[in-house]
Amino acid sequence: MFIGQYEHTIDVKGRLTIPNKFRNLLGDGFVLTRGLDGCLSIYDKSSWENLETKLNGLPYTDERARLLRRFILGSSDICEPDKQGRILIPVALRKNANLNQDIVLIGVGDHIEVWDKDMWIKNNDFDNYEKLSKDMNGLGI
Repeated sequence: MFIGQYEHTIDVKGRLTIPNKFRNLLGDGFVLTRGLDGCLSIYDKSSWENLETKLNGLPYTDERARLLRRFILGSSDICEPDKQGRILIPVALRKNANLNQDIVLIGVGDHIEVWDKDMWIKNNDFDNYEKLSKDMNGLGI
């Protein structure tokens, strides 16, 4: 299970160092793809296979299902970290997530989210506990 938050930077070549705790859980190869909130998502092999199975099980005749498959599978990239634990984030994915230099990696259970730091701060304000509690009401937790 991926949990925690880490701040890193992307170098000029588009490489991102994956934190050791995440790298140990990911193993040698994993998948990088677009996330649903303007971030990127990293899945280990097992979690990716589960997601891929669900996506491929959606009805081909449903336009929303085809769109979702294109969105996630069409932008996916298999990654293998180098000896320093870095992965190269393809230009298209960097642009899609507006990744600049400062990055936040967030463990969210079955995968990791990769955010531009400014976008993370803008879209994930957890300082208003009253609003947060109201927004989460009804989720069953």
